[in-house]
Formats: sequence, structure tokens, C-alpha cells
Amino acid sequence: MKRSIEIINYTKETTDIARFAKALGHPTRITILMYLENQSCCFTGDLVDILPLAQSTVSQHLKELKDAGLIQGELKPPKIKYCIHQENWNKAKELFVNFLK
Repeated sequence: MKRSIEIINYTKETTDIARFAKALGHPTRITILMYLENQSCCFTGDLVDILPLAQSTVSQHLKELKDAGLIQGELKPPKIKYCIHQENWNKAKELFVNFLK
């Protein structure tokens, strides 16, 4: 018996919610975002000082948040300065509010 495969076309809104939700799926990433909301920017070392995690682990969480578009990094050799990506952060908040209504 032949099975047909149905292709699902997700909306941009749906894929954005999923991308943001995946990035928020770890307590450390939520903690990082809460910290960044109260700071203009920070360096990885600043987060290592407040989180009980290795620098490499903090860097991996920052990468996940950056890949999702929730934060942005600016190269300040030899460091990277991180801050909230305001446009995407506001978009994420709006999408979640509408989704959870």
C-alpha cells in the first residue's frame, strides 16, 4: 500500500514562535535574557561571574540565543559584547502574548 505524504506549510508566525520557544527551553537561557534585560550589554565573562557554569557552557547558551535572534553580539576583540536584539525580543513577546490568549 502506498502512503501519501502531506506537506505542511507553516506560517512565518508559527515558525517564529517555535524558534523562540526552543531558545527559551532552558532555564540558563531565560536567566541570561533576564540579566540582559537589566543591562545595556555584557560580555561572556560577566555571565560566567554570575552563573555557576563553565565559560564554554555559557558560550553555547549564548550561541543558541543568538541563533534564535533573541540576542546579538558585537565583536570587541578579543571579546564579544552581547545585548538583547530589541526588534526580535519585542516580536517574540508579542507572538507569545497572542499565542497564549
